[in-house]
Amino acid sequence: MMKKIFVFLVVGFAIATNMHAQQALGLRLGGGSTNGVDISYQKDLGTANRLEANLSFFGNSNLALIGNYQWVWNLSSISEGIKWYAGPGVGLRLADGIGVGLCGQIGIEYTLQDFPLQFSLDARPGWNLGDSKTFGPLCGLGVRYKF
Repeated sequence: MMKKIFVFLVVGFAIATNMHAQQALGLRLGGGSTNGVDISYQKDLGTANRLEANLSFFGNSNLALIGNYQWVWNLSSISEGIKWYAGPGVGLRLADGIGVGLCGQIGIEYTLQDFPLQFSLDARPGWNLGDSKTFGPLCGLGVRYKF
């Protein structure tokens, strides 16, 4: 099961990186029980969907690789540069052993108009399969450079 999920993440990420679309790279600071820091990467798959991959560092030498598929909706009627997004994800956690989990993510983001910097606020609840513990930071504040 874990091998299938890992292969799915690798193949999905490889396909996404070969597409000609906008990307973003930055940090996501997580709250909740783990108080983690993520290296966050986004790759647009079109105008209304994208992939987001996060390498999360939390606790004492614990880390997780989390991938989310996101649907993105434009809120330019409120203000140019505002969008909201939601989608499912999977993760691999390396903390006191190896764990696989499922998660979801919902959030809102704003991209500056004069400089390609994106700010986001989201919730990403998740669960380890076979374990009732949360998988990663529940809430997060992200800052990414879009290129």
